[in-house]
Amino acid sequence: MDKLVEVDAQYREWISEVSKRFHQSQIKAAVKVNDEMLRFYWQLGKELHDRKDKFSYGQSFYKTISRDLRRELPDVKSFSETNLRYMQKFAELYSEVSNLPQLGEDFRSEEIEPLFAIPWGHHKIIIDKCNGNPKKALFFVDQVIQNNWSRAVLLNFLDTDLYERQGKAITNFNLTLPAMQSDLAQEITKDPYKFDFITLTQSYNEKELKDALMDNIQKFLLELGNGFAFVGREYRIEIGSTENFIDMLFYHIHLHCYVVVEVKVTEFESSYAGQLGTYVVAVNHQLKTEKDEPTLGLLVCKSKDDIKAQYALEASSQPLGVSAYELSKLIPENFKGSLPSIDEIESELRKDTEG
Repeated sequence: MDKLVEVDAQYREWISEVSKRFHQSQIKAAVKVNDEMLRFYWQLGKELHDRKDKFSYGQSFYKTISRDLRRELPDVKSFSETNLRYMQKFAELYSEVSNLPQLGEDFRSEEIEPLFAIPWGHHKIIIDKCNGNPKKALFFVDQVIQNNWSRAVLLNFLDTDLYERQGKAITNFNLTLPAMQSDLAQEITKDPYKFDFITLTQSYNEKELKDALMDNIQKFLLELGNGFAFVGREYRIEIGSTENFIDMLFYHIHLHCYVVVEVKVTEFESSYAGQLGTYVVAVNHQLKTEKDEPTLGLLVCKSKDDIKAQYALEASSQPLGVSAYELSKLIPENFKGSLPSIDEIESELRKDTEG
């Protein structure tokens, strides 16, 4: 009986393994199809660019080509006038980048490979939002690959100034970290951080801001950027005989290091850098392992004087960054009192239900 059970278990395990291999092969096949399709679109886009003035179809150029290609390939849905225009823009946009193949050159190079790794629907959104700015377009292509963004998430970030804010925080990473890690660390910083997803009164205090950030931790992580994993809020750490609480502690998966985040609702003060540096050292001593890189510190303040922040960071031996934050969705203080409390809302709901 035991032998039959064992054989049955082995059989089920084998079936499960075959199923997983099949799904993996489907994914690989889909990726391969997408890659080849985009290479075809790139090539056709270049040919459309080269031949637009050669054939005397005038305003009917795309209409004529669309009609004739559909006649030759009636089962293919890719040759609408609109899609043909996107193919040409696709090739033209990225040919403006100096280190990518120019129109008419070979397009099988390492620099251009990322373009063929994301879906065509994503490309069309990026083309719409970044036309004329190939570096910004490439930035978002890379973000889609790193973060596995859906089209909806991509569109959300394209409507912000994420590209303009990326890597703009005041830091001392170039002085305190090896060159490679310094560049990566700088990439994860922004200035300012935008907490538009938070609703607060105009006279909010520090605890209210931190509570709001924690209530929206998923959106906060998206704003922080790629690779952040949440470890804890008000993370307790003993320093000597004193008990201390780090506002928020994260681990950055790609940098392989802890990241200490402190939030202040006032303008930057030099003492904040000292406190943050102390927490960074404490994490290095108590949490960091031999496999981890040095801990980073990030201070997010209501505002900052860039020169003052730079001087304070140069005085620190720990890798620290200072950014400001912006809150655009504030509730006027005099409106706060007119909002119903949770108890009042629940009471009204009970009345409606009972009625």
